[in-house]
Amino acid sequence: MQPHDENAPIEHRLVRVRGLVQGVGFRASCMRHARAHGIAGWVRNCRDGSVEALLQGSPQQLAQMCDWLRHGVPGARVEGLEQSVVHAPSLPLEGFDILPAA
Repeated sequence: MQPHDENAPIEHRLVRVRGLVQGVGFRASCMRHARAHGIAGWVRNCRDGSVEALLQGSPQQLAQMCDWLRHGVPGARVEGLEQSVVHAPSLPLEGFDILPAA
């Protein structure tokens, strides 16, 4: 991934990853990948077996992160990825965390 371009607009995307994505280290790897590439937000397991993430970054950063999410980690089997652009939170996100399941 490219480093964040200070002049690039910041976008927020809510992403849901479906398939065999729980119990395989998906969230921890997602967090490490996001932090290493300057993406802020969070990731969490959902009760339906999917993983959900809120991502904040430049359009290029988010596109590349979504490309990574489509494959995930060894042991994961991603069957689908849904994403939507969402309005920015009232305060910019800082860091990247794993949240409790929703």
